[in-house]
Amino acid sequence: MACAPRCAGHSARPVQQVCRVSILEDRKPKSARGVGVMKPCCFWMTGLSGAGKTTLAHAMRERVNADGVVRLVVLDGDEVRASLCKDLGFSAADRQENSRRLAAMARLLVDAGLVVVVSAISPYRAARESARSAFVEGTFWEVHVATPLQTCMARDVKGLYRKAREGSLGNLTGVGADYEEPLTPDIRVLGEGDIHEAVSLLLDKLGLDLN
Repeated sequence: MACAPRCAGHSARPVQQVCRVSILEDRKPKSARGVGVMKPCCFWMTGLSGAGKTTLAHAMRERVNADGVVRLVVLDGDEVRASLCKDLGFSAADRQENSRRLAAMARLLVDAGLVVVVSAISPYRAARESARSAFVEGTFWEVHVATPLQTCMARDVKGLYRKAREGSLGNLTGVGADYEEPLTPDIRVLGEGDIHEAVSLLLDKLGLDLN
């Protein structure tokens, strides 16, 4: 996966270019940093359906858990919707509530000493910032998996874009409903690049070298 350019017109934090992933200013307090030291935290992956969020999240879990360095868990948006959030629809209010519940679950797991990767479209900036506010400073990383809509439509793993074209799905994010891209994410990854490189660079934020 490759790094994406900053959004034009936004003079936010300075950008640190690391290989092909763009990592914005490190929000982790200096006291929490340290080579080889892992701190429980949440990676919140946002992007369109088919962007590669879940694939990247599972690749991180396999890398970390296989090496026995730290236990990492994935909260998949679809799985959570089918269980703890099955009472919610896809209105703006329900999408915001879905993000709130995901953040609450992720915070509990982080407090239990785990690294948590949330994989969810979470289309609204305000909801993502609200999710950030649920965490202690320096334990939340917003990761924008920035894959072009046309690429997501070509992949269409779940058949959602086909349904949208056929008119049977009218509120698909990016097609029939808005997706508000992060303006200054902590990490931006282009989902068309090398997934192994992206995983390594994400884990580097934890001070882990599992190569």
